[in-house]
Amino acid sequence: MNFQSALINFPLMNLKQLAQNLGLSQTTVSRALNGYPEVSEATRRKVREAAEAHNYRPNTRAKSLATGRAMSIGHVVPVSSKHEMVNPIFSDFISGAGEEYARAGYDLLLSVVADSDHERVYRDIATRQIVDGLIVHAPTLTDSRIPILQGLDIPFVVHGRSSGITSPYNWLDVNNRRAFERATGLLLDLGHRRIALLNGLASMDFAHRRCDGYKRALLDRNIPIDPDLIAHDEMTENYGYEAARRMMSAVDRPTAFVVSSIIPAIGVRRAILDAGLVFGRDVSIVIHDDDLSYFRNAGDVPLFTAVRSSVRQAGQRAAAMLLEIIRRRDEGHGSDAPVQFLMEAELTIGQSTGPLVTTVPNARA
Repeated sequence: MNFQSALINFPLMNLKQLAQNLGLSQTTVSRALNGYPEVSEATRRKVREAAEAHNYRPNTRAKSLATGRAMSIGHVVPVSSKHEMVNPIFSDFISGAGEEYARAGYDLLLSVVADSDHERVYRDIATRQIVDGLIVHAPTLTDSRIPILQGLDIPFVVHGRSSGITSPYNWLDVNNRRAFERATGLLLDLGHRRIALLNGLASMDFAHRRCDGYKRALLDRNIPIDPDLIAHDEMTENYGYEAARRMMSAVDRPTAFVVSSIIPAIGVRRAILDAGLVFGRDVSIVIHDDDLSYFRNAGDVPLFTAVRSSVRQAGQRAAAMLLEIIRRRDEGHGSDAPVQFLMEAELTIGQSTGPLVTTVPNARA
C-alpha cells in the first residue's frame, strides 16, 4: 500500500515562488489551494494545475501553526477475529482519499485497532487534537462509534451507513439495496429462479442492505426465499469457493449467483470449473464491482457482469466532503445540516451471465 503522496510532503517550490510564477498574490494562491469560495473556479483550477506541474506541496507544519489545525485526517481501521479491513478494497479507498488530502495539504494518520479499543482511541485522538477530522470505515448495523464521535464533537464522515443509528450524521454510501435488486432482477429476467447470494458478514450494514435488495427482487416475482442459498462471511476467494462448492453439491443447485465482491467471485468461478460446468453458460454470476486497481473487471466485454461503483472515487468524495465540513466549521457553520451522499451503481454486462439452460446436469459432488 503506497501512502507516500498522502503522508510525506517535499515541496520543490514554496508559496512565494508559486505565486510569482502565476503572477498572483500569495494570499490568492493560498486561498485557491484551500478552496475558499471567494476565489473563482477558474483561478482555483489554474493554481492547482500549476502546483501539480511544479510538484508544490504546502508546508504542513507552517500551515498548522498559522491555522491552529492539526492538518491531518484520521482513519481508524477496525480489525477483529471476524473482520479484516486492510484489504484491496480499503487500499483503493485510502488511495482516493489520500489524493484529496495531499491536494489540500493534509497528512493522513492511519491507526489499526481492535474493535474493543475504539472508544479509548477516539477519546485519545480528540484529547490530543492530532487530527482535524475522521473517516469511519465498515459501519455495522448499530455502530457504537457514531454516537461516541458525536459526543466528542469532532468532524467525521462515515463510509457507509448504520441503519440502527437514527440521529443525523455525515455519510457517503453506495445504494447497495438498489444495486442488488437490479443484479438479482437481471438474473430473473434471464430465467433463473435458483439464485444464490454470497454476501459479506451479516453484521455489516452494507451486507444487510444488499441482502434486502436481493430478497425484494425475488419476492416481487413471488419466488420464496431459500435460506440455504444465502451465505455471509468475510469476502475472501476461499469463502467464495467453499460456499459455491457446497451449494452446487445439492440436488437442487443454484443456477446463478449474486456475489458481493469480485474477490469471492473468483472463488465461485473456480468452484464452477471444478464441478465440470461452464462459467457464464451453465452457471451465471453477477458481482458488485468496486473497480479495484489490482482486480480489474475490464475489457470491451468484462469477465463479470457487475453492478459497478468505484471505491477509489468513494474515497475521493468522502475526503472532499470531510475537508469541506472542516472548512465550514472553521467559518462558524458547524451547526449546518449533515452532509449525506448516495452513489448509484452502474450495471455492466459481461461474460458471466446467460439465459437459464435447463438441460445441464447437476454439478459433481
